[in-house]
Amino acid sequence: MNPQLPRFGGGPLDSVVHPLVLIALELTILLIFALRKKHVVVPVVFMAFLVPIGQQFVVAGVHLFVLRIVILVALIRAVQGKGKFRWNSVDTVFTVGVIFQAISVIILNQTPDSMVNQVGFLWDFLGGYFLLRVLIADDDDIDTTIKSLAVVVVLMAIAMTTEHAIQRNVFGQLGGVRLIPEIRNGSIRAQGAFQHPLTAGAFGASCLPLFFYLWKRKTANVLAILGMVAACIVTVSTHTSTSALTAVAALVGIAFWPLRTRMRLVRRMLFGAVIGLDLVMKAPVWYLIARIDLTGASSSYQRAFLVDQFVKHFSSWWLIGTQANANWGWGMWDVQNTYVETGQSGGLVALVCFIAVIAYSFRRVGQLRRSVSGSPEEWIPWLLGATLFAHTVAFFGVQYYDQVRMAWFATLAMISACTVAVAQSRTASKPGRTASPLYLGEVPADLVGCHPPEA
Repeated sequence: MNPQLPRFGGGPLDSVVHPLVLIALELTILLIFALRKKHVVVPVVFMAFLVPIGQQFVVAGVHLFVLRIVILVALIRAVQGKGKFRWNSVDTVFTVGVIFQAISVIILNQTPDSMVNQVGFLWDFLGGYFLLRVLIADDDDIDTTIKSLAVVVVLMAIAMTTEHAIQRNVFGQLGGVRLIPEIRNGSIRAQGAFQHPLTAGAFGASCLPLFFYLWKRKTANVLAILGMVAACIVTVSTHTSTSALTAVAALVGIAFWPLRTRMRLVRRMLFGAVIGLDLVMKAPVWYLIARIDLTGASSSYQRAFLVDQFVKHFSSWWLIGTQANANWGWGMWDVQNTYVETGQSGGLVALVCFIAVIAYSFRRVGQLRRSVSGSPEEWIPWLLGATLFAHTVAFFGVQYYDQVRMAWFATLAMISACTVAVAQSRTASKPGRTASPLYLGEVPADLVGCHPPEA
């Protein structure tokens, strides 16, 4: 979670809105109010991922990004009607962490500009997160969201393949992202509508389990297969180790299905392996990151050194973060690690809250999977858990500073909603029972996400 939108390697970020984007924005606003509430997520997803985040209006020196306008308008539409929303533990720790980050940045800078900047940060993170929490409330909403993501990834794969072929980014014609793709060690690193190949690859790779979910649900098999193929194309076209590792994590999460009842043992073995490696290695265990280079052009040592300096400078950032990270060593201004960036910008409280979001989300999918063990619905929480795992791996190599964060928010929202979805499916098959998210007795009340809203 990055309180400030960085400008490294992404081309001209300060780009006024393109006429085509303006038309798309007007159409999106029209659709948001014309469609039934359960379909509002579709135009939101398309605008979030197919419009460069640098597209913006500048009013009296204030930058109004197109995505922020979409979030605000969609929130106004989402809160209409009789839809119900139930707060849960993930919402709590997410909100506390984001607010603490914003306060920390304001305290560290103590300027009016920093306050304006953090209003935008809260708009992006709290607005985007809670928008998707409200829009994604049941299994139909999850299906609709994943289908929309599949179409987006297919379009992105076509654009990024073209980027390799003609060495021009079609989204660069709009502005807000580079027109000429980055080339490292002779290899093109496509980025599509994203600010950097790292975020583009993290987006594509983390969607793999979602498309497998769509295929398992048998609601759109052809689209699911196209989505999986396109996600692989997006991942490969970025030519980054982080993207490849995220894809591997997604596939490992899916492949561990036969071990689903033994995950406690797996976690203990992994923890023991990490401790054992730390004892026998000459360098700290996180220097294993330095050995990971799947493309031959990765900054893996910089990633390991960043974690090392983050640990060594604990006293300088634990309270409210620090802005002195550039002085930690060469290249330390480039904080491409979401865990490190969260602590560096918001302190220990923000970092603990961020880790708690991940832990509570894993707990939700784990308890839900056990509650539906042996049923066809067991795949639902497992694949959402695989998506969550893919994101947690991606966080080690990239910070989610552009629209890829919307994919993270959607994952958290789907995890909150799947409790209701599976409960409805189970109770609907029981004669004499009414659909209620409280039917699954093994699921604590706190794990009940939110009730499905009326359209």
